[in-house]
Amino acid sequence: MKKRLLNEMQTNELVDAYAQIGMLQYSALDDGKISKYNRLYHEKRAIEEEMKARPGDERRALMVLYGYPNMQVRLNAATATLAVAPEPARRLMEEIYASGWPPQAGAAGMRLSALDDGTFKPK
Repeated sequence: MKKRLLNEMQTNELVDAYAQIGMLQYSALDDGKISKYNRLYHEKRAIEEEMKARPGDERRALMVLYGYPNMQVRLNAATATLAVAPEPARRLMEEIYASGWPPQAGAAGMRLSALDDGTFKPK
């Protein structure tokens, strides 16, 4: 498949690519492949920035991933939507934290703590 520019992709295609990246991140974490996880993180952020730059800030479309079966995909979606849907995003993050599922539960707990103490401000 030929790689497309993000600005040429429809919103639903970006959401699908975002979910795929989350799945790959999950596998990279499981396999201890931190450099792969970091590369995927930058791809994930690029999608978030593209969606944010679109009229009306299309990051809300990532909320469809709140029920995704993969914990990393849900964590990524919750984090990405904190600025546009703070209450449901926080609830999902609290659910992930309460699950105790490592390492996503730990990451959710740290994000919640950073939100509460003001060191993380969603943009």
